[in-house]
Amino acid sequence: MFIVTAHVPRKRLIAGGITALCCCLAVAAALILTLGGKTVPTTAELSGVRSNEDRIAYLSRLGWQTTGQSVTTEELLIPETFDESYADYLALQSAQGFDLTKYTGKRIKRYTYELTNYPDSAVKVRAALLIYRNKVIGGQLQAVDGSFVLPLSGKQ
Repeated sequence: MFIVTAHVPRKRLIAGGITALCCCLAVAAALILTLGGKTVPTTAELSGVRSNEDRIAYLSRLGWQTTGQSVTTEELLIPETFDESYADYLALQSAQGFDLTKYTGKRIKRYTYELTNYPDSAVKVRAALLIYRNKVIGGQLQAVDGSFVLPLSGKQ
C-alpha cells in the first residue's frame, strides 16, 4: 500500500476553490436562464425546408391550413444595418425565436400563403415565411388589409 501526500500552499487551494465556485455559479445561472420557466418557441428556425410541400408542412405543424400554393414569392435583401423603423418587426421575430440580425446583407426569399382556417373569417390573412438556404429564419401572419401583423402562432 502506497500513500502519496502533497503540500499545496494555502493561497493556491483558496484560488482553486474560488475558481470551482465561479464555474458552478456560471453553470447554475445558465440552467436557470434556459430552463427557468422559459419555453422553447415552436416557430424557431428549421432547416431542410426545400419545397412548397415542406413550407406547407411547417405551417401545418403550427396549426395553419393554406390554399396550397404560395400567393407570392419575393426575393428580399436583409439590410446591413437596421434603423429604428425595424424595431417592432425585429422584436416580433425575436419573440418567436428568430434572429434576423444573423442574416444582415443576405438575400432571402419570402413565401406568402393564403390561410384558410384563420378564426376571424371576415379578415383575409396570409402567412409569410422568410427562407434562407432552405432554412426558416422568420415569418409572420398579416391581414391582407394591413390591419395587423402577428407572430406565426397567431397569438398577440
